[in-house]
Amino acid sequence: MADDLRVPPGPGLPDGLVVPAAELVERFSRSPGPGGQSVNTSDSRVELEYDVTTSAALTDAQRARLSARLPSTRIRVVASEHRSQHRNRVAARERLAEQLREALAPPPPTRRPTKPSRGSQRRRLEAKKQRGETKALRGRVTDS
Repeated sequence: MADDLRVPPGPGLPDGLVVPAAELVERFSRSPGPGGQSVNTSDSRVELEYDVTTSAALTDAQRARLSARLPSTRIRVVASEHRSQHRNRVAARERLAEQLREALAPPPPTRRPTKPSRGSQRRRLEAKKQRGETKALRGRVTDS
């Protein structure tokens, strides 16, 4: 599965993104997780690494956004939850694609504070007066 990593379209990526396979570094090691008889012999743990600074797939604006949002310029993803190396490779690639999508998404628009409408203010005050009157009627009853 030495093919390119495809990041689906989303916010900040209208056309998606294709990371060439040559820019991804995959390492394999023995997984500490479940495995059965072949647990000590197969290298099923997958470590996937991607360097943002040297990538030709990103524009300068995308590279700047990733550098600002990520703790480091190298993204490292580890997958070891499956027994087969192939499934761990797929899981690692999906996680890397998701991290790239989240980091490349533009920030949400800032909130513009608004005033309550005049009608809502009036209704709130009317309700407060009504509650006050109700509570005032709960006082002691005096014999006159």
